[in-house]
Amino acid sequence: MPIAVGVIQTLGFPAVLASADAMVKAARVALVTFDKAERGQFFVAIRGNVAEVKTAMAAGIEAAEASFGGEVLTHYIIPNPPENLEAVMPIDYTEQSEPFRL
Repeated sequence: MPIAVGVIQTLGFPAVLASADAMVKAARVALVTFDKAERGQFFVAIRGNVAEVKTAMAAGIEAAEASFGGEVLTHYIIPNPPENLEAVMPIDYTEQSEPFRL
């Protein structure tokens, strides 16, 4: 099954929280990382089947934009990321995310 990575970057914590919540509720995806980007910007990354990631990303973007003062700065989906990308970027499954892997 082809696996994809989806990333959403927002302005403000409430928007990224709403986005993460909507993504894991909308599709069978695992939240693999979340962190601050800079100056009040946050990002969240998910992994899962390509179709599920597309569905989750649409729900996450909509939820972030609907939150009070929420703004999606950027978003991107990477279908079938190569191993060297997983080794360098914080998108691989970790010990914390492994129990929630679908």
